[in-house]
Amino acid sequence: MPPSETVIQNGAVLFQETMDIEAYFERIGYQNSRNKLDLQTLTAILQHQIRAIPFENLNIHCGESMELNLETIFDQIVRKKRGGWCLQVNHLLYWALTKMGFETTMLGGYVFNTAANKYSSGMIHLLVQVTIGDKDYIVDAGFGRSYQVWEPLELTSGKDQPQVPAIFILTEENGTWYLDQIRREQYIPNQEFVNSDLLEKNKYRKIYSFTLEPRTIEDFESTNTYLQTSPASVFTSKSFCSLQTPEGVHCLVGSTLTYRRFNYKDNIDLVEFKSLTEEEIEDVLKTIFGVSLEKKLVPKHGDRFFTI
Repeated sequence: MPPSETVIQNGAVLFQETMDIEAYFERIGYQNSRNKLDLQTLTAILQHQIRAIPFENLNIHCGESMELNLETIFDQIVRKKRGGWCLQVNHLLYWALTKMGFETTMLGGYVFNTAANKYSSGMIHLLVQVTIGDKDYIVDAGFGRSYQVWEPLELTSGKDQPQVPAIFILTEENGTWYLDQIRREQYIPNQEFVNSDLLEKNKYRKIYSFTLEPRTIEDFESTNTYLQTSPASVFTSKSFCSLQTPEGVHCLVGSTLTYRRFNYKDNIDLVEFKSLTEEEIEDVLKTIFGVSLEKKLVPKHGDRFFTI
């Protein structure tokens, strides 16, 4: 039975699924066409979602779990106005695009670990392929920070695809696709943060690899458990929340708040830092990220590699 359908028999409501696509549209502030299944609509949905729904793992640091069940995700993100990590926000995006009528495929990715200089051995990233006519696109609302794409990426090898955050490049080798980006220089006015471990040092950055093998959400169950329980996971090491804006991106990692303004002048990003008190964190989550937590957050910076 499709989500969000109401079943009526003899005038009585027998079953009413609570996942309503209109509630999703309201959550992301999307008021445009629902019927045009074109690149413009796809781009608008992606941009509305990444500017309304944070990329965050705060449940872990509030003593709660990160769930994969779609109805639980819908309740968390749409009703409670929270965010989630890729396995959640891209699962929701996949559902919404499919519900709209787009031709979609769930894919799995292997994230590049800069510190280890290799891709993850496990499939730890969920992304979405969308086919429009004779073209395929990669749509991903779940990488966050300054690595987040703002537009669907055409699935073509070796082509520079300039976007506001960076130049993105997809390259295919023997059936495996690689997503990289070429970044701008960055200016940090707060001199005490110039050497922060949160700053990306590489101009050319590998992001993740993937194949076009269709996946289901069940393929990510063991990953979902591992990422929120293992001491080796960056997600248990750091609490984070990031949200895109029309000009840049806000990030909160532990008690450090940053705002990156893309290309503020001469091909340079402006990155501003601020250290927050515990009281300020709660206020910032509400005012900047639109997040109100039900349980107490224990902010954590940790020592795992994680850049903004």
